[in-house]
Amino acid sequence: MPHYKGYRRKTRKLLTLESKRGLSYLLNEFKNGDKVVVKIDPSQPKGMPHRRFQGLVGKVIEVRKRSLVVEVQVGDKKKILYTRLDHVIPFKGESLNENDKEQKNNHT
Repeated sequence: MPHYKGYRRKTRKLLTLESKRGLSYLLNEFKNGDKVVVKIDPSQPKGMPHRRFQGLVGKVIEVRKRSLVVEVQVGDKKKILYTRLDHVIPFKGESLNENDKEQKNNHT
């Protein structure tokens, strides 16, 4: 049998939906410079990024009507994703602004 190289190849575990999700993700408002996590929604094939970007954190470059332009660091390169709102969630991790960085440096 030939070895196929489709777009969703080897994604059986990666793109399985844990639970149904409501409509609250559509209420998230993104601005330029916000950090987002690429979390692919397998039930929405439109605007789906490639599986290699699943789980990566990126920065929003541009906000469009139904989609976002996100810059993601992959190794040494910066890649640009054009993805729909269904496939990103806001980053809830630690983001340090300049005042916090100065305080952190003063304590060490």
